[in-house]
Formats: sequence, C-alpha cells, structure tokens
Amino acid sequence: MDLGIAGKVALVTGSGRGIGAEVARTLAAEGARIVVSDIDAAAADEVVRGLHESGAQAIAVRCDVCREDEVQHVANAANEAFGGIDILVNNAGFNKDRYLTKMTEPEWDSVVDVILKGAFHSSRAVLPGMMARKWGRIVNVSSRSVFGNPGQTNYSAAKLGLIGFTRALALEQAKFGITVNAVAPGFVETELMRANPTYEALRDAAIAKTPVGFLGVPDDIASAVAFIASERARYVSGVTLYVTGGRFSS
Repeated sequence: MDLGIAGKVALVTGSGRGIGAEVARTLAAEGARIVVSDIDAAAADEVVRGLHESGAQAIAVRCDVCREDEVQHVANAANEAFGGIDILVNNAGFNKDRYLTKMTEPEWDSVVDVILKGAFHSSRAVLPGMMARKWGRIVNVSSRSVFGNPGQTNYSAAKLGLIGFTRALALEQAKFGITVNAVAPGFVETELMRANPTYEALRDAAIAKTPVGFLGVPDDIASAVAFIASERARYVSGVTLYVTGGRFSS
C-alpha cells in the first residue's frame, strides 16, 4: 500500500534507539526524509548511518526536548536540510518507576517534562510550517500505562496527559489540514527492556496478560505510526490507537 508520504519530511524525537529508531526506519522505507533527534548524539548518528546505507535521506540532530532553544534548533536544521517538517512523531520519553511515597520530585518532574513538555515544545516548533502548507501529521506516542501501573504514577499521568493534549490539538489544527493522533503501545520487546535485570519475569507476566499470547516488537508500533502519519489516514484525527495485543488493564 502506498502511504502517500514519499518525499515528506519526518521528525522523530527520541529516535536514537528502540521504538523511535524503528519508526524512523519505517518512515524512511516509505520514502520520507528523516530527522533523527535524540539526547544521545552518538545513538542518533548511528541510526542515520544505517538510514544512509539503505539509501534514505536523513540527518541527526542532538536535542533535549525539555529545552525550547534546542527543539527550535532541530526545526531550523530540518528547514535548512529539507525545507520544513511535515510529520512529527513525539516519541521522546522514559520511565523512572517508584511507588509514589518513595518518588522524589526530580523523578516526577523529569518523566513528566520529557513526555509532556517535549511534545509541547516540538509541536509548537513545527506547527507554523504545517499550517502554512495546509498539511501535517502529529503522532504522539502514549502507552497502555494510561490505565495505570503500580510504581508508574509519573509515567501513567504523563502518558494520559498526552492523550488529552492529542485531542485538544486535533481540534485546534483540523482547519489547517493537520491531523493529530496518538499511538499507545503495550509491552514491547526493546533492547532497553531486555537489558532489565528482571526482564524474563516481566516478559512472562506480560505474555500471560496479553490476549493474543505474544508480545509486540518495535516494528508493530512503527507500522501503526506510519499509517497514522500517512495520507491514507487523512480522515483520522484526535484518536488513540492501542497497539497492545488486546491488553488494556494492568
């Protein structure tokens, strides 16, 4: 299926590894030109090397999405290299799990800021160009954790906030030909997850709760993002697509 995004420019935040890197590769395979953005510059460079080897056009720009000046620098670099940004995937995020009574304020702030303030800064940076061109796609990577996980009050709150952000921004931007949607992954087997010392126990518990009987991989999420970001999804806006294997509750 031709998704209609060949030649479009896509910025994927937090794309130095994991789901973000796979999203970048999937969009590139559809003919999009890619801006790989990550706080880890070396990881971003490595993803871009792989994209170049596959024949894709891509640049890497280091960025802390919590800083407005750095996000604007990414937007400026994309404008200089490719002439603007058509697709934004707000993927940057991480978790610092701890029960609320033991959670520190920095642990709360760091998780919430990267997920929510990052989406705020990145969306504001790309929207003027999208509005001028009367076409744009913003895809926010939320999580099944919006239904609540013990030890994840910060992460669950931020990811649920991202869904509210999605719905409100979709209403604001519809008249400009811009759609805003969210994709909410379930348990996904990433390199970071496999590095967890309790990975096997987490994996087995997740499989037992997942109706389809297996866990997702980054490509499952990237494929969903690619569709939502495409011309094929032009009538889809303000929704959250749960890519969870049928699992919703914790």
